Amino acid sequence: MVAKPTFGFGPSDEGQDPMEAAYDGPVFVISVAAQLAGMHPQTLRQYDRLGLVQPGRTPGGGRRYSPRDVALLREIGRLSHEEGVNLAGIKRIMNLVQEAEALRRQVAELSEELRAAHSRLNRGALVVWRPESR
Repeated sequence: MVAKPTFGFGPSDEGQDPMEAAYDGPVFVISVAAQLAGMHPQTLRQYDRLGLVQPGRTPGGGRRYSPRDVALLREIGRLSHEEGVNLAGIKRIMNLVQEAEALRRQVAELSEELRAAHSRLNRGALVVWRPESR
């Protein structure tokens, strides 16, 4: 399964409804998701075709939107209408946010590896002389 871009709506989101953060499964049909996001269903179909939002699918191919998808749709609408960002720009922003999140995870993993390596080194090391701090 390909990870969806969270676009700032990841599990650590502050101020988000805990039920929305806890459940990312597809629950809303397109008409309900469109109403919740303040958009027309055709807009949601276009965003799906462009890869901005990728809802879950039923076995018959129907779209099912999660609360996180609806939050993402609202953010796309805000960027588009309030900030004047075009859809290509929004897609680029989403990709950059996703890349930044991946890099944060990688930095955290590498920091933990470095801490563990320092710990292993310090366990086996006998300090005979240490220079004075200036």
